[in-house]
Amino acid sequence: MANFPLPDLPHRTQKPRAEGVTMVMDKGLGLHAVQDLIMVAAPYIDFVKLGWTTAFVTGMLEEKLRLYREAAIQPYFGGTLWEAHYVRGAQDNFYRLIERYQLSVVEVSDGSIEVPHEEKLRWIEDFRRRGYMVLSEVGSKDATKVLPPFRWIELIQAELEAGSVWVIAEARESGTVGMYRASGELREGLVEEVVHAIPVERLIFEAPQRNQQAWFIRRFGSNVNLGNVAPEDILSVETMRLGLRGDTFRAFLQKGG
Repeated sequence: MANFPLPDLPHRTQKPRAEGVTMVMDKGLGLHAVQDLIMVAAPYIDFVKLGWTTAFVTGMLEEKLRLYREAAIQPYFGGTLWEAHYVRGAQDNFYRLIERYQLSVVEVSDGSIEVPHEEKLRWIEDFRRRGYMVLSEVGSKDATKVLPPFRWIELIQAELEAGSVWVIAEARESGTVGMYRASGELREGLVEEVVHAIPVERLIFEAPQRNQQAWFIRRFGSNVNLGNVAPEDILSVETMRLGLRGDTFRAFLQKGG
């Protein structure tokens, strides 16, 4: 959706994307805010996650989801809402819920509760069989739980084999857990070990902070998959992907298309 020509920009995939996706975190936007976001940035947004369990208390929920779908943006409920149903033994209610709201994407996570991994894999397989696009999440929301790299790799590989289209690397909306230290600093060695074993295009890196977004774009290119981007940052991220912000400006000057 460029407003004017500019030569020698890096190639950006177009929707519907198999890589280069951007997932936006909606923590409670109103309808007018959603309309504004769509008007200025819909071509750059692939998924919108209604954060954690905010869908439970969001007003005008059906209308909001409809706006996203009409703009070719796929909305889905945060994995914590699935966990809230799972831990209460209310899985049948969750199936009815996603059918009622006409969602085609489901996130299966275990960041807030302990779910035996074999059981998590069965849920991924079941949602896939029912025709849903499954996004699963690896990594705990508890900053004291640090997984070694080999365990990240085992979990991700198993979830991809079970049917996840992408596996999300946990960071929360703050970017201070999972692949990050409490300061927000990226565990670069962990990332490098994971992508050595897992195709980077099958991963979505939660990266809510600008320096985190810039690092992933510089390291893996314009079409790295990024998640938990704030609505107000979506244009910033797209300009970084195109090498048109200082954080990535020089990274793409000599590469062109």
